[in-house]
Amino acid sequence: MDKPSSKTAGRDIRDEILLSVAEKTLTARIIAEDEGLVVGIRAMEGAARHLGLLIRHVAEEGSSVKPGDEIARFEGRPKQIVMAEEQLMGLMAKPSGIATATRRFVDKAGERPRIVSGAWKKMPPDQKEMIRRAVVQGGASCRMTNQPFLYLDKNYVRMLGGIRPCLNAMSGFNGYLRVVQIRGDYGHIDLEAVEAVEHGADIVFIDTGQINDLSTVIAKLKGMGYRERVKIAFGGGVQLEDLDTLKGMDVDILDIGRPIIDAPLLDMKMEVIPI
Repeated sequence: MDKPSSKTAGRDIRDEILLSVAEKTLTARIIAEDEGLVVGIRAMEGAARHLGLLIRHVAEEGSSVKPGDEIARFEGRPKQIVMAEEQLMGLMAKPSGIATATRRFVDKAGERPRIVSGAWKKMPPDQKEMIRRAVVQGGASCRMTNQPFLYLDKNYVRMLGGIRPCLNAMSGFNGYLRVVQIRGDYGHIDLEAVEAVEHGADIVFIDTGQINDLSTVIAKLKGMGYRERVKIAFGGGVQLEDLDTLKGMDVDILDIGRPIIDAPLLDMKMEVIPI
């Protein structure tokens, strides 16, 4: 049976169902059913207050929870409680799942390589800020570097006719690091990396997902004495288990996409405390 939440002919069915208890004050709580980080707390608090609920307890933003832990406790009228179940958990479950997945990558990477996630750019505009906040709460960054930078992706490279003309077009922009995405579109990927470094790239982003490509580029840049002149980033389908290999390689930055952005919800439930 579907939960009675729809309005019919201008009347709210919930008002009629709850009529006999409409003026009672009830207590409800949101409880974690998974282990992870809980984020979205501030958005949840704002929505709870908008519903007229009295908040009695709330977990800290970014805190760790395990199954059975109380995330929030609040009081309100029965209809407010019903509306809370429809609205509040949705403000926390997905960002908490993203933050939890991010933290797993960050913890496994340790001090190096640095974990970033730029896949938020592919998401709908109304979700981008939520995703960025969740990634940051998980301990990673949404940007390849925290310094001002110009990101020259494969489409800039293609439109400008190659890595060299692409970087030359940026020569007048002082005060910006230059990040170049390479994929082996213009020859061997190690030679693309060399060309990028020789024409001013500060970060070379190997976005093929092929660990052999990363190994080849590292060896080439070291062999030519260029390794200290540039940071190396790697991405393209990197999974958590890949860090066992990647941590042993000379890579500075890992860009993690779907395993973070498509992380499952941190499951939670709402319970009314019996009268």
